[in-house]
Order: sequence, then C-alpha cells, then structure tokens
Amino acid sequence: MACRNLAKAEAAAREIGIDPAKRTVMHLDLADFASVRALAENTREWLNAQGRTLDALVLNAAVYLLRAEEPQRNGQGYELSVATNYLGHFLLANLLLGDLAKAPAPRLITLGTVTANSEEFGGKIPIPAPANLGELAGFEAGFLPPIAMIDGKAFKPGKAYKDSKLALMMMSRELHARYHASTGIIFATLYPGCVADTPLFRHAPKAFRTIFPWFQKNITKGYVSQPLSGERVAQVVADPQFTRSGVHWSWGNRQKPGAEAFAQPLSAKAENARRSARLWDLSLRLVGLDDPAAVQQAA
Repeated sequence: MACRNLAKAEAAAREIGIDPAKRTVMHLDLADFASVRALAENTREWLNAQGRTLDALVLNAAVYLLRAEEPQRNGQGYELSVATNYLGHFLLANLLLGDLAKAPAPRLITLGTVTANSEEFGGKIPIPAPANLGELAGFEAGFLPPIAMIDGKAFKPGKAYKDSKLALMMMSRELHARYHASTGIIFATLYPGCVADTPLFRHAPKAFRTIFPWFQKNITKGYVSQPLSGERVAQVVADPQFTRSGVHWSWGNRQKPGAEAFAQPLSAKAENARRSARLWDLSLRLVGLDDPAAVQQAA
C-alpha cells in the first residue's frame, strides 16, 4: 500500500482485516515528484529483497478541490489536482514499467470516472464543465503560474479534477499503444460506479455531501458502496476474465453486486491518438523524464 498518511493506512488495513504479515505500507505523496521517485526505488529494493515480482499496479489516488477559489500548487508549481491525480501517476507508472514487465502476467489498472467520459450512460446525463483538454495549451506553455489548467484557460477547480481523470484515461490508452505488445502488461481503466460518500468529497459543501449520495442512489442509480467498488477494482486487477488490454471496464447495473462488467467505449476526446501522443510527450517534460536516457531506463 502506497499511501500519504501511514497511520491512516495502517488503521484501514486493520479495520478490514488484512493480515499484518501480508501487507507492507510505504509512504507516497503523488504531488511530490521526489516522493514518487523514492517510492519507486523503495518498491524495487523491497521486491529484490523479497525475491518477488510486481504483478499489478493500481493508480487510484485522487484529490477533488471543488471549493478552491485559487489554484493550489505542488513543489514544481503545477496545479495540485492535475499534479496529484495525473502527473504523479504518470511518473510512477513510467518508473515502474520495467518492474511490471518482469512479472508473468502483469497489469496496470487506472481508475477513471464518468465525468471524464461522455460515452458513459450514453451521454444522457448532463455534466457541468465537462472534461476537455483542448489543444493542451497549458501544458505546452509549461503549466506554471499563472497557468492552472491543461487547456490553458481560466481555473475551474471541478473541471481541473475531471481534466486530470481524462488525462489518466488517455495515458492508459497510450501505455497500451506503446508498451503492451513489447511487455505483455495489461493496461486497463475502469469506472466501478459513483462512490458518492468517500472522503474524496471532504472539501465539498456539507449540503453537497448529503444530497449527492441520495441523488446517485435514487435518481441516477449510479451509486456504489465502497466495498462493492473495491470488489470491482479487485476483479480488474486479479480475475482471469479481465485480460484484455486497452479497454475501459464498466458495469451496466451499477448498484447490483455480481453484475457483469463490459468494455465501455471512451469518448472521442480520450481516443484521439494525436492528442494522446502529444499529451504523453508534454507530460514527460513536466515530470522530468524528457531525457531519452531517462525514458529508456524507466521503460
């Protein structure tokens, strides 16, 4: 478990009954690129010491700073939602690709969201300020103050979250295109349903935290509990029927345990090969992997 708060991670592991002998908790702050690099190195050392392989990597963390009036920034000066949700994951995935490739049947699984994929629900549910990376003008310009959005436009905290998740889903598709054939790694994204009552929404107004779960349970029927969401993530990580690479998994009956998963198409924005390739190149630069030698070592 790679976690920002080790005490909370240990408490959660105890609460759900994970045997202490079968878990290892390491520190990771995805917004801090030095922390990401340290985690990758510590993981590699741990694997070598244990004589183990890295069988799966799950990119799950996120911050949602819905009420931020001004952009918060990480140590590099990048807007915090994009730095944490996307760039930190991008760096970690690249640093651990070589380790994953050593496993017999490795998987790299990324959590997507309905708010970054207009194809979910057939596009019938209106989403304010939908994800849109434009022509990546913010990244093209270096993503430093006063720039706070990937598309270079005015800061919108909710959209920054959605944009970061769209970038993640594009990243998974690009990973598949670049590395699946040569490494055998299964690259997939998933949307398990709306886990509407998690601490992800702790920065939202209290009224939102009360109404939103009710709305998802009774109106959209998109609500899933945290345990059910976890079961679906575990399916995509470990079950043998989820061995297709380059797909996005979803569940037709969001609220029903045991519902069948299906490969959900992504939006044209996520499937744009030209923009995805450019996003990849700009992201390499922003996280400091644009040196060809560094990229070769990571891959």
